[in-house]
Amino acid sequence: MAASVFDRLHDKLRAGGVPFTVLRHEPVYTSEQAAAVRGTPLASGAKALVVRADDRFALLVLPADRRLDNRKARACLKAKSVHFASRDEVESLTGLQPGSIPPFGSLFGLPTTCDPALAESASINFNAGDHAISVQMPYADYVRLEQPTLAPMT
Repeated sequence: MAASVFDRLHDKLRAGGVPFTVLRHEPVYTSEQAAAVRGTPLASGAKALVVRADDRFALLVLPADRRLDNRKARACLKAKSVHFASRDEVESLTGLQPGSIPPFGSLFGLPTTCDPALAESASINFNAGDHAISVQMPYADYVRLEQPTLAPMT
């Protein structure tokens, strides 16, 4: 049986020597619901968005209290157009439903770009392959382990 995304993420964090906390909770489907059930600030949520930039896919990570600025996203991805991937594309690329994707494009063979505003939170929180599982970890360790391209896009 193939390892779940949560198991692969868990193994990646442990191998990277990252301190992290796992929280199991009722399923959540919005950033606001996730922050409430976690008892954390909305800004600490690492919202992971799968996008199609021209003819390629990428994972964009931004603070959950911010919105993607399409013009900035096109600039940082050097693309003429950037659109959210469809539900079917997200499921095909990640095996997950939108809203449950962790901010690690490396788990799916996707390049990861992170908005530097996420650094305003020393600790970040995100769904970990399931709407009912969250992980909290230091932002600095996230950047060290994932090595995303940092570019403003909110």
